[in-house]
Order: sequence, then C-alpha cells, then structure tokens
Amino acid sequence: MARPIDDHDREQVRTLHAAGKSRNQIAKALRRSPSTVSKIAASFEPPLVFDRAAEVAVATEVRRADLAARRTALALTLQGDAEQLRAQLWAPCRYGEFAGKDGTWQQVDLDRPRFADQRQIISATATAVTQSLKLAPAEGGEGVEQVKSMLGALGEALTQAATDDRPHDDGGDAGG
Repeated sequence: MARPIDDHDREQVRTLHAAGKSRNQIAKALRRSPSTVSKIAASFEPPLVFDRAAEVAVATEVRRADLAARRTALALTLQGDAEQLRAQLWAPCRYGEFAGKDGTWQQVDLDRPRFADQRQIISATATAVTQSLKLAPAEGGEGVEQVKSMLGALGEALTQAATDDRPHDDGGDAGG
C-alpha cells in the first residue's frame, strides 16, 4: 500500500520546485513516484507547474548544432575520400590472381588501373563528392535558384525579342 501524502511531502515539493528541480528529480529525492509529485504540485493554489519548454528548446538547439558539426566533419572526410580515390586513377597498381591449371599466383604491375577499374574509381569519387555536398553544400549554393530564375527570365526575354523581330504577315497582297 502506498504511503499517504503528508505535509512534509508537500513542503518538500514546494521547496524543491522553487529550487528549480524537475518533477523526476523531486520524485527521486522524496522516494515518491513522479505521478505523486505531479498530484502534490497540482494541489497547490496556484498549482506548481513543471514547464520544461525552454529547457527542451535549448537541448534541441544544442543537438541540432552537434548534428550540424558532425555532418560537416563527415562531409570533409568524404571529400578527403574522393581526393584519395581520384589520386588512384593514374597511380601505378598491381593486379594479382591465382591462375592456370595448378592455380599458381600470378601478378602484373601496371602504370595505371585498367579502364574498367578507372570507371569504378570515377564512380566512387563522384559518389563521395555528391554525398559530401549533400551534407555540407558548397558556399554560394543559396543563390543557385536566383541564378536559374534570372537565366530563365533572360532566355524568355531573348525568345520574345527574336519573335518580335520576325516579319509579320500583315494580311496584304500576296502578289506584287
């Protein structure tokens, strides 16, 4: 059976609440359930509230900033990976395989990777760069839509000007 709520519990809730303790911290200090602390807090006039909106907002903003920093770090790592992959395109390499009826190890040194491997390197490089840019867009990327809009408007204006310069059929005599 639950221990009845007494005046000491009420006074402790009021004191700890005034000290800025959370509902769960008060419950732990009193060895009561959080719902009991809520019940005691609600019995006061005016009721005590445990508003954590500001605390949650700060924690959310801190988490958002931490994630942004981690994305930036990952983008830098991916950019480094892309550069390492790109360097392999023209670097000497060694191919080896077990071959022949006896399965003997054979290897060959080439001054650069085979064409098929170069294609795979380029593809992997492009993937690393693309993902890096998704995590941390290149500076100046915010104005891309403005540039597209401006170029689109310019294209439309040039098309309209070209249309306006064409001779129009004025409906006159076809013959001379």
